Amino acid sequence: MAEGHAQTWTTRRGSNPKLESQTIVDIPPTPTGEGKYGSASVFGASSQDLVTAFFIVSWYLSNIGVLILNKYLLSFYGFRYPIFLTMLHMCACAIYSLLAIHGLSLVPLQLIVSRRQFLKILALSAIFCFSVVCGNTSLRYLPVSFNQAIGATTPFFTAVFAFLITCKRETAGVYLALLPVVLGIVLASNSEPLFHLFGFIVCLGSTAGRALKSVVQGILLTSEAERLNSMNLLMYMAPMAAVLLLPVSLAVEGNVAAVTIEKVTGEPFLLLLLLGNMTVAYLVNLTNFLVTKHTSALTLQVLGNAKAAVAAVVSVLIFRNPVTVMGITGFAITIMGVVLYSEAKKRSRSQY
Repeated sequence: MAEGHAQTWTTRRGSNPKLESQTIVDIPPTPTGEGKYGSASVFGASSQDLVTAFFIVSWYLSNIGVLILNKYLLSFYGFRYPIFLTMLHMCACAIYSLLAIHGLSLVPLQLIVSRRQFLKILALSAIFCFSVVCGNTSLRYLPVSFNQAIGATTPFFTAVFAFLITCKRETAGVYLALLPVVLGIVLASNSEPLFHLFGFIVCLGSTAGRALKSVVQGILLTSEAERLNSMNLLMYMAPMAAVLLLPVSLAVEGNVAAVTIEKVTGEPFLLLLLLGNMTVAYLVNLTNFLVTKHTSALTLQVLGNAKAAVAAVVSVLIFRNPVTVMGITGFAITIMGVVLYSEAKKRSRSQY
């Protein structure tokens, strides 16, 4: 019976030419949640973009925050112990790195596999100490804006050390791009109202030390067995750096530990400043690792160039240090040179 009804319906439908000529609208099925509101990949992409943006903002805030706090402690609050402050930073980085890797498992643990690797990391720690101590010391004498202008010349020192240590020659375009880097800092130095010769020298030392560390790290930790990600490298370098800095701090700055304890006892706000400063110092390294992981090398270079300019502007707004048109022009020329250098390096790599 059911078959007969089905056959009759088919015959009637096929026998009507008007119905046959009409366009049959195919009604789609009710969309699922994925089709209705965007696929999971779209949601994943947008959430991934939000995560990356969060890491970039955190990276900017931590970098600018540690500069402002260091400047405030060393120049305005009266805590004039840059070596001891750097040692506190290293202690905090060691503790937080242990918690992040052993406790939270943010990255897989990488072990030191040989005495030779240990000595290489120790050498990097010494260079790291020199760079950070010089950078913090310069903040006692120089405005943050001028400190950042000098720090932007890192590519120049990197190219110099790469040539001196590894005899690596760059293309003519790369070396030409370094000219505005140097020219800009010369202009900024000549027109800086708060120029201080010793502060300028130690800031150059910090910038050169940062460049030297990157070159030496590329040489020492080349084998797959010895290569460490930045978080594991920090976990090993930080305690070594703290041990290296403690005797230097005691020799140069006196009985600074007792003085600090006495000051903290009388001024609890100083304890909050130091703890906050130590925590932000670690966050600089953590967020740098996360931004590197979630962006490309080129994006990181662009963000780094912009970060120096943002830090300079923020520091001027907070500390109200005087700036000149020539100083701003020199800083802008240096940043432009760094951008040109990055582009020239990218083109030279694509040729080989």
